[in-house]
Amino acid sequence: MSHQFHPTVLREYDIRGIIGETLGAEDARAIGRGFGTLLRRAGGKLVAVGYDGRVSSPMLEHALVEGLTASGCDVRRVGMGPTPMLYYAEASDEQVDGGIQITGSHNPANYNGFKMVFQGRPFFGADIQTIGRMAAEGDWDDGTGEVHSLEVMDAYIERLLTGLTGLDSEQLGELRIGWDAGNGAAGPALELLAARLPGEHHLLFTEVDGNFPNHHPDPTVPENLNDLMNLVAEKNLHFGVAFDGDGDRIGAIDGEGRIIWGDQLLMIYAQDLLTRRPGATIIADVKASRALFDDVAAHGGQPLMWKTGHSLIKSKMKETGSPLAGEMSGHVFFADEYYGYDDALYAGIRLIAASARLGKSVTQLRGEMPAMLNTPEMRFQVDESRKFAAIDEVKARLSNATGVDVNDTDGVRVTNDDGWWLLRASNTQDVLVARAESYTQDGLDRLMAQIDEQLAASGLERGPQAAH
Repeated sequence: MSHQFHPTVLREYDIRGIIGETLGAEDARAIGRGFGTLLRRAGGKLVAVGYDGRVSSPMLEHALVEGLTASGCDVRRVGMGPTPMLYYAEASDEQVDGGIQITGSHNPANYNGFKMVFQGRPFFGADIQTIGRMAAEGDWDDGTGEVHSLEVMDAYIERLLTGLTGLDSEQLGELRIGWDAGNGAAGPALELLAARLPGEHHLLFTEVDGNFPNHHPDPTVPENLNDLMNLVAEKNLHFGVAFDGDGDRIGAIDGEGRIIWGDQLLMIYAQDLLTRRPGATIIADVKASRALFDDVAAHGGQPLMWKTGHSLIKSKMKETGSPLAGEMSGHVFFADEYYGYDDALYAGIRLIAASARLGKSVTQLRGEMPAMLNTPEMRFQVDESRKFAAIDEVKARLSNATGVDVNDTDGVRVTNDDGWWLLRASNTQDVLVARAESYTQDGLDRLMAQIDEQLAASGLERGPQAAH
């Protein structure tokens, strides 16, 4: 017995494909065989399995469980829920050795995939390639595992609520908040959570529907926040929170309808955390605003710029002992009084807590941030064989440049008097990603000209925008 995966399916951070074209039940079974075999060989046995609200998820879950048990692993099925609920099932129970969530995250409805945790650490990169190699060779152990269902939702909700411990419930009772689950897997958990929260809560699209009839569940795209903005304006709410399809990424708007981007949310969380943990290391990815890194330093923290990608950030947190990290994409990781994984429901709770502890409304916190001009994330198609080479060429050309600060943690991030610009190669697609930020429009234009100049020197241009 062996299995060949479609070449596009085994990605850097997760396993992902198009149902019926590049991903199906046989792939899920082979993933179970490989993961289960690796876990058994590492001395583990018990795997928690969950899935999101996509139409194809139950089918993949069934096949995955077959593969895991055929390799001798026991399975705890936690059922449908957000990805962080599966992470919670894995992190909160010492008997559980690994976890797999079936989810297409924020991708179109016909996509699906797998996010994995192996003995408490993210399972990505070389681990995922190993699963492919084992499948091709049929290098799987045989066994017979048992399957049990595990009801974890109620315990998960209880755990989320501890984020408000010690706060004045009367003060919290005055809050009016809007929430948008986007018909994703976080909906049922959000309903249970909101029913337990002090204050007034208005919920949108909590019914799980894998066809996403109202809007696409990606809160980093401004038009996907329109329904939430309308709700906040119409009901005169204090702020609004939105989730992606599997509940591990957060989006937010303040009471005036202004978007609070991932790095701006991290700024709020960091200000709150640094009052209690002075000198803490706060990690953000290379796409984050300079304003964030400056603000963390100004509040006595140690800002650390790191590579984009939730698995990479989680690993860096473990290495540095950082209690808080985040990405522009809305992944926020709390190891402060939590488990260190990305959980958008918990991030929503911590936004309420931060506002209460800092004694300022979310709208005020957003309004106090420096006004920076920045581009959205620009993504453009570049041939796979050229994408990393082009970045290396840019690095080489800039290595002798004067008056610029070049950071090559993840691509090239260049800081000068105007602000900064970034060029990096995507790990998951044949695209280059560019971003720039300045204090003035003239400065932003000069930064964009520098990006174009570097691309031209490598025979490239900022052509048609690539899709996510």
